[in-house]
Amino acid sequence: MPEVHQHIENCDVPWAMICTKWFICLFIDVLPTETVLRIWDCLFYEGAKILHRVMITVIKQNQEKILACSRFDQIVAIFKDITANTSLMRCHEFMQSIFQEPGSLPRAQIKKLRKEAVKKLAGPEAPI
Repeated sequence: MPEVHQHIENCDVPWAMICTKWFICLFIDVLPTETVLRIWDCLFYEGAKILHRVMITVIKQNQEKILACSRFDQIVAIFKDITANTSLMRCHEFMQSIFQEPGSLPRAQIKKLRKEAVKKLAGPEAPI
């Protein structure tokens, strides 16, 4: 999904603006209750990487809608709307898709990506 990332960046939309709520409230205010409870079950069993799987899957399932937006306000609006997607209402199917669509997502990869993101945010001279 590099094209989605690049598109969001090109439209000057900070990722924090569109997905912080997802992580801070663990999806409680944005997804159906049954889906959230299943995510939380997986969170306790698998750890925090399940949150990345959910986010990647939601974005991947709505990639065309996101790429069709061309302005800041459209992208922000689409991220509010995609959490009402009917696929999220079918809890069992959605939970299966979070393990299929992102593919392999090892903890080592997440750790590496986090380190790269911190370095990018901190700047080249910051000690990490």
